[in-house]
Amino acid sequence: MILLTGANGVVGRQVLNVLRRDGNAVTAVTRGLDRTSFPENAKVVTGDLFRPQWIKAALEGVKALQISPRATGPGLRELLKLAAEQGVRRVVLLSATTVEFPAGEARFAAQFKLAEALVMRSGLEWTVLRLADFAANAVAWAPQIKAGDVVRGAYGRAATSPIHEADIAAVAAQALLGGAHAGSVHTLTGPHSVDQYEKVRLIGAAIDRTLSFQELPPEQVRQGMLAQGLPEEVPARLLGSLADYSDRPGPTTSTVEDLLGRPALTFADWAHDNAAVFSR
Repeated sequence: MILLTGANGVVGRQVLNVLRRDGNAVTAVTRGLDRTSFPENAKVVTGDLFRPQWIKAALEGVKALQISPRATGPGLRELLKLAAEQGVRRVVLLSATTVEFPAGEARFAAQFKLAEALVMRSGLEWTVLRLADFAANAVAWAPQIKAGDVVRGAYGRAATSPIHEADIAAVAAQALLGGAHAGSVHTLTGPHSVDQYEKVRLIGAAIDRTLSFQELPPEQVRQGMLAQGLPEEVPARLLGSLADYSDRPGPTTSTVEDLLGRPALTFADWAHDNAAVFSR
């Protein structure tokens, strides 16, 4: 049995699908009450992992655990302790490239650094996946693209090598199932660096439309996000990282190809796979 925290997130759902496709038993942990969006044959448990004592029974028979720090928060230390007590053998942590390649406000990278330290001291076999900018973050542009041909945002020249969630899931599944990943830190990125102008162009190509990116002042973008009711943390994370990536592109690694034996999926691949999200 494999247990996934953050199972309803972009990566968690992909990992669940990969594991279930290959016949592995999976327990999906989610805060939400709607279980209908999960496969019928997946075991789903609901609860707040910030206070994880309730999950002790669900850990019985679990051999591997995938952890999303955003899903576990301050409860991570206790969750790892419970996992070790229940006989869990290995843990895979979804971390961020900002631990190794700083970008944005230091407080956000510090959260991942703490999570890595806790996992490495847990007594479990561990693997850390430091993840680049998710290609799926571009879904935030869908309302603008459905409404018109211009995407407006800050720092148009901010460049990263965005990673397709399918590549994250493929590597995470390998690590959860064992193999040679124990004690490894893998920095996972897409194969090419692209800025926001290029991302928008590639989405346009995927849906057969000519789209453009219009740069706005960062403070205007911040205020717009806050006016939508988003918590302060969201624009702080986004704009801080974009500001740094406009001066210095994010990292590009060959790790996905090295581990999977095939090229990493590109942002163009992701846009093609998710064209329906942006179509009118």
